[in-house]
This record gives sequence, structure tokens and C-alpha cells, in this order.
Amino acid sequence: MIASLAMYDWPHQQHHWDRLWDHLRDAIRARGIDAPDALTRHGSLWDHWQSSDLVLGQSCGMPYRTRLHGKVALVGALDHGLPDAPPGWYNSVLVVHRDAAGHLADFSDRTLAYNGQDSESGWAAPQAAAADAGFRFTRSLHTGAHRASLRAVAERRADIAAIDAETWRLACRSLPGTTGRLRVIGTTRPTPGLPLIAARSHDPDRLAEAVESALAAAEPSTLDALHIRGFVRIPAADYLAVPIPAPPSQDVPAA
Repeated sequence: MIASLAMYDWPHQQHHWDRLWDHLRDAIRARGIDAPDALTRHGSLWDHWQSSDLVLGQSCGMPYRTRLHGKVALVGALDHGLPDAPPGWYNSVLVVHRDAAGHLADFSDRTLAYNGQDSESGWAAPQAAAADAGFRFTRSLHTGAHRASLRAVAERRADIAAIDAETWRLACRSLPGTTGRLRVIGTTRPTPGLPLIAARSHDPDRLAEAVESALAAAEPSTLDALHIRGFVRIPAADYLAVPIPAPPSQDVPAA
């Protein structure tokens, strides 16, 4: 069995996620569904998401709509109470070096650092924001992680990055030496939050009830530490309505 809630599972947050999983596990088992004792923190996320043993996982919106829709059960999304986003939705902050002048349109010919081309927050969201401003990012630097994108901009190996707003909140707390060298020049349009998913054999309604019950039972200190304000049952149509951008066309080699 697999339970994978890895998207915001930073080292200093792991004990809080473990405590939340205790409540989730008990609520899931109370509904007649077998669940593992502990979270799975080894192996590939794609292997987790596509496994027939997945009891509860957390994906990203873009992988869900491009590859996982129809192959997994969609449960809903946690609400992190992010500003300028509806409950259960999220957006990205657009960050540049603190000494860089200008607004988004001034970065049309600059290098975008992105974590992965299947990332909603790091690739799809900034391309949508660029399209709204009348251009497309054509120069890009693949970093592999939001934290690496932050470092790339702070070290001037890239000019701009789009960072999931919850990740930015975590980074400001735990990576002040990096975030202190950056400034936010805007935010992207909100999109449905990171989807909680399960293997298709599971009943998503029963799992959604379990999540709601677990959050009601969890200690306020745990929910506060994880910035969790609730849970929203977001329909698949909302995820599928988000545009899919073209893949990167001109990666700049990492320094």
C-alpha cells in the first residue's frame, strides 16, 4: 500500500505531515479501506501516482490533466488559505532578483527557471501569465525543483521563476538567505490546487469523507503548521479546463 503526500513534505515539516497522516489513516480505515501505517517517502512520484496500491496521493494539476485523468480516482484538494485564490485553488508568485527592475512584460526575452515541464505552477502558470502579457517564454533553464529555481534566480543564472505560492511561503521561512535576494513582481491566475488522488479501485467519495473527518480531528497546531484551512471537492472538469502549454523550446545550459 502507498500513501504519498510529498509535494510540500519539506524536512522541517515532515513530523507535521506524519501527524496528519495518523488522522487520515485512522479515518480511512474507519471506512473499511486498508491504509498503510506510515507515509511512503521512497520511490518515484510517478510510480506512486500510477500504482494500483495507491490509497491516497497528491499530484500536480498538470500531470493530472495530461496523463492521470481517467486512470486515477480524484478525491479533491487541500485548501491552504492562499491569498487571491478561491478555497482549494492556488497560484504562483513571479520572482526576480531583488536588483532587477521592471514588470513581467520586461522579461519577455529573459530566461525562465522552471522545475519541470509537467509542473502547473512552475511551467504552465508562467506561460499563461506571459500569454496574458502578449509573449511566450522561449528561453528557459530546467532546474528540477522549485527550490533550485529560486537559487538559480538568486544566483543570476536565470532571470525569473514562477513558484507555487505555498512553496514560496515555506521557502521564505526556511530559506531566507535565498528568498532575501529575490522580489515578487506579480502572481499568476489561480488554478485548482494539488489534487488528492487514489487508485481507480477506490471510492473517491468515501476517501473525501475520510479527509474531511481527519481534518476535523486533527490538532489545530498541526493544521496551522501545514497551512491547511480545509478540503474542497474540486471537479475534474475544473482541472481539465486549464490550458496545456507547449513544452520548452530552448533550454539554456545550467552553469
